Amino acid sequence: MFRSFLFAPGDRPERFDKAVNSGADAVCIDLEDAVSLGNKALARREALVYLGAAASSTASIGVRINSLEGVEGYRDVVALAESAAAPAFVLVPKVRTRHSLDLLRLALGERAPPLWALMETPEALLHIEALSESITDAGGIVFGGADFSAAIGSDMSWDALYFARAGLIAGAASAGCQTLDVPYLNVRDIDGLIAETRRVKAMGFSGRSCIHPDQVGPINDIYTPTAEEIEKAQAAISAYENNNSRVLLHEGRLVEKPVLAAARRVLSRRRS
Repeated sequence: MFRSFLFAPGDRPERFDKAVNSGADAVCIDLEDAVSLGNKALARREALVYLGAAASSTASIGVRINSLEGVEGYRDVVALAESAAAPAFVLVPKVRTRHSLDLLRLALGERAPPLWALMETPEALLHIEALSESITDAGGIVFGGADFSAAIGSDMSWDALYFARAGLIAGAASAGCQTLDVPYLNVRDIDGLIAETRRVKAMGFSGRSCIHPDQVGPINDIYTPTAEEIEKAQAAISAYENNNSRVLLHEGRLVEKPVLAAARRVLSRRRS
């Protein structure tokens, strides 16, 4: 499960290794928004060479292709299908319905990696459950808050985008998809990043995307359970199991299936 998901511009190959070594759980080489139209071919070539030769890493390394509503997206798909690259995932922007995801999976065939979708359009929010069913628990959904706010005419304040975040979380939960929040755009405001990421985690997002290596550490810290949290979670699970898997009071708190599910989520985030 990804805590931090760091973007790296596809036309800046000198940044690829730095991103991979940043401590991020996932690195996404970006062929879309971070790359000018004139550099699309260069970015495509550099990304596929890197993905075809990248050594084993603690980070999952994937790629964001261009939108499948334009020719650059199709060029990305053909190049990927014909290359030796084996990305850990493919992130698809400007998704509206599951149709584009299903077609992409068919185009890539047996080599299709887990797919991720960017929820940047009102249509994607309306079809979030179907999108999640196509993605399954192998992939996830990233909230593209900047494009979404532009599409609906809002600002990017917490209140303005709360309904979209809540809809994403609820829709993705049925399929077990991972969910990543929009990057915090002020890379110098680490205190603001920390405060908002805590709210994001409380909502149920499994992690957060980021646009600068300095954002990786704070996000990882927030999403990594403390030793005390791990101990309490394990104690609750053990108490339930030792009570023949029946509801009980443990340290004054009712322990039942929803509490157990939360405890197991904590343990799933343990890091060696």
